[in-house]
Amino acid sequence: MDWMYTLSGFVVGAIVGLTGVGGGSLMTPLLVLLFGIHPATAVGTDLLYAAITKAGGTVVHARKGHVDWRITRLLASGSMPAALLTIWALSFLPKQSAAVSQIISISLGVALLLTAAAIIFRNQLQQQALAQADDVAHTQLRAPITIAVGALLGVLVTISSVGAGALGVAVLFYLYPRLPAIRIIGSDVAHAVPLTLLAGLGHWLIGSVDWSLLGSLLLGSLPGIWLGSHASAKVPDRILRPILAGMLVLIGSKLIAH
Repeated sequence: MDWMYTLSGFVVGAIVGLTGVGGGSLMTPLLVLLFGIHPATAVGTDLLYAAITKAGGTVVHARKGHVDWRITRLLASGSMPAALLTIWALSFLPKQSAAVSQIISISLGVALLLTAAAIIFRNQLQQQALAQADDVAHTQLRAPITIAVGALLGVLVTISSVGAGALGVAVLFYLYPRLPAIRIIGSDVAHAVPLTLLAGLGHWLIGSVDWSLLGSLLLGSLPGIWLGSHASAKVPDRILRPILAGMLVLIGSKLIAH
C-alpha cells in the first residue's frame, strides 16, 4: 500500500504546484474516502505534511521579498492560541471514536465547500474590496479583523487541515486589495507553516499522526510539487480553477454525507 500513498502524494503535489491551492484540500479527503484512514489520523498526518512542504515555499518567498511579515504576525497572533485551544478540546474526546470521526468529516466537508467558494469568487471579492479600500472602517478595522480571521483559520485548520491555503488567501485579498497578489500568497504560505506545525505536533501528542504514512506521502509530493510548479505556466488558470472548485464541491458534499 505504501507505493499507493506515494503515488497519491505525487498527484496531490502536482496539483498544488499547478494551482497553488493547499494540499489539505485534496490530501485529507483522499486519505479518508479512498484509503479509509480515520479522519483524525488523516488530519494530523496531513498537517505535518503541509508544514514540511510549505516550509520550502516560505524560504523561496521570503528570499524574494514576497512576505509581508506584519500580516503574517497578525494572522499568527489569532491562529496560534486558537490552534492550541482546539487541540486541548480535542484531547478530551475519545481517540479514534465515531464521534470524533463525524466531527472532523463534517468540518472537513464544510471547509472544502468554503474553499471552493473562495476559488470561484476570488476576483469578485477583490474587486468589491478595491471599491471600499479607502473607507475609514475598512482601514481602521483591518488589523483586528486579520487577527480574528487568524483565529478562525486556527480552529478550522486544526480540526480539518483545510483553510490555510485558498480560504486564507481569499480573505487577505479582501482585506488588503492593493497588496500585490504575490505578497498575499507569500504572507499566507509563511503563516501556514507555524500554524500547521503547531497543530500537527498537537495531533501527534494526542496520538493522531502516522509517521510511516507521512514519509510515503512526502516521497511522492516533493517531486510532484516541483513538476507541477514548472508546468503551471503552460496550463491556463481559467481552466484549472473551475475544475478544482468542482472537485472540492463534490468531495466536500461526500464528506458531509459520509
